[in-house]
Amino acid sequence: MKQHSFHIPVMGIGFTVDTPLKVSHLGIDSVISLVDDVLLEKLRKMYCDLFQLPYREITESIEDFRAKRITSYLNLINGLAEKKFEKLKTVSAECSNDLKQYFNLLPDTSALKERFKRLTSPSFNLKELKDLVETNLAMGSIDVNIMTKVDKENYRKAERLPTQYNDAHAALRGYAHSDLSSSVILSAGMNPRLYSYMEEFEDFYPDVMGQVKKKITLKVSDYRSALIQGKFFAKKGLWVSEYRIESGLNCGGHAFATDGYLMGPILAQFRDRKEELTQELHGIMTETLSRKKRPVPTSPLPIKITAQGGVGTAEEHRFLIEHYKVDSIGWGTPFLLVPEATTVDDDTLDKLAKAKEEDLHLSDISPLGVPFNSLKGNTKDLEKFALIEKNRPGSPCPKKYVALNKEFTEKGICTASRQYQYLKIKELDQKALSKEAYQAEYDKIVQKSCACVGLGTTALLKYDLDTRTEGEGVSVCPGPNMAYFSKTSSLKEITGHIYGESNVISRTDRPNMFIKELTIYIDFLKRSLQETKDSISDKQRKYLSTFAKNLTEGIAYYETVFGSVKNAFESSKSQILDDLDRGMTTLNRLRLEIDKL
Repeated sequence: MKQHSFHIPVMGIGFTVDTPLKVSHLGIDSVISLVDDVLLEKLRKMYCDLFQLPYREITESIEDFRAKRITSYLNLINGLAEKKFEKLKTVSAECSNDLKQYFNLLPDTSALKERFKRLTSPSFNLKELKDLVETNLAMGSIDVNIMTKVDKENYRKAERLPTQYNDAHAALRGYAHSDLSSSVILSAGMNPRLYSYMEEFEDFYPDVMGQVKKKITLKVSDYRSALIQGKFFAKKGLWVSEYRIESGLNCGGHAFATDGYLMGPILAQFRDRKEELTQELHGIMTETLSRKKRPVPTSPLPIKITAQGGVGTAEEHRFLIEHYKVDSIGWGTPFLLVPEATTVDDDTLDKLAKAKEEDLHLSDISPLGVPFNSLKGNTKDLEKFALIEKNRPGSPCPKKYVALNKEFTEKGICTASRQYQYLKIKELDQKALSKEAYQAEYDKIVQKSCACVGLGTTALLKYDLDTRTEGEGVSVCPGPNMAYFSKTSSLKEITGHIYGESNVISRTDRPNMFIKELTIYIDFLKRSLQETKDSISDKQRKYLSTFAKNLTEGIAYYETVFGSVKNAFESSKSQILDDLDRGMTTLNRLRLEIDKL
């Protein structure tokens, strides 16, 4: 029933927080972040007021308030989206604008779109159109995202609560108790304790018909990680329905660099070993289900392989589908410039539209200690710099979602918080460092920015909601691809661009997505080499050598692919091959430098 070959991934905390309400009735899949239950509660009140629905606040004094807020918000969005979809499907003497839009957004190659045109022009066949709509239309999936490592312990007064009240655990429970039939996307690495907790919820198991109401999706960076995590779930009797492969560095938000493995070779491995993966996991899962005396699927459940990170043209989109056999492609960053689909405040929208390559950078601002793609000049960073100037660095940390550091305190605190930075600078003051060395260490401390608030504030500003607790600073996390999208687009314009029916990129110098990723990885290797060359350990030398070797093998793979592929990238193939050649030359020089260390 799925009609589109793309999905809108989670972006930040607030940018896709209500995207399903905007696009689900049109058949487009999207993802809500479950990090910020305070934001979800504020939006629930706003939408209840807007649609004149009863609202009862879920305060922090209520038992299990975080999970209950999440459940209530998801149920509200699901219910409102279903109403919009049912209204859209109501076919009378003429088509509603929403129904026309549903079909209009489909690619011109869609047989369903062609049938719709035939039934509505020149005459109007009401009976057949009703049958077509009822039989073929489906809502887009309302998926959720949980960052598995953002699993802060929680306390009631001074007493630490049991593990199931940790942030990620509560978010999972909130989703599990919701009405949704969709997927939970687990990102940011493996959390065995959280994964094991999923065993407690019936909706994650296959029923007697082999159907799973709440599916598991893993965001992974390579095949080995997918296999390890897939086995972990299978041993619990749970099935991973989708492996979502994201470029390690050519993506938005947190960037989890691989050891030099590039996206193309990774996708090829998933394509070539998908059947092997399916059969192995099926055998493990069925054995566990039998032992648990649960329904056992007679044949393997389906597995989807999806990809995202840096895709920017219809040709790249089509190539991933045809060459790597992926089931869907995530278009994230470009949708930040589509107000019909995402929630971005006007000031941030303007900054994004004007952003060039030099404005987009891989930063160290995330309190999670993971490289973070960010936009220079975002208002949250401006707030941070103003506090540093006043000699009061650090955020007041009103929400504490990433208060995970226990370096100085028994309870976790956030490395972007005023409390942590004060203690860390105090520790630094005790060291007898040179002025230059002191400044370098100081800069590392104060560069951390309050992401858990900044990534959600955009929704409060967009809807003119109270920001007294959060402030008005916005963090934004586009991928490098944003440099090539320079204007706001309608939903029709961006879907037309994805399917090759129009073009919203005016620049002619955008590099191929695989080349862009390669360039970013080479730059990452250069920086890593520069940072360690004066005092490198054997472990670091081995890491850099392996990283460079894997990149070299990746270039050789691309040379074979692009040298032999037919009916793809014909106009840019010579440029791609030249870029690969230059990349190999640079890498050979870097490998010589590493060997001399």
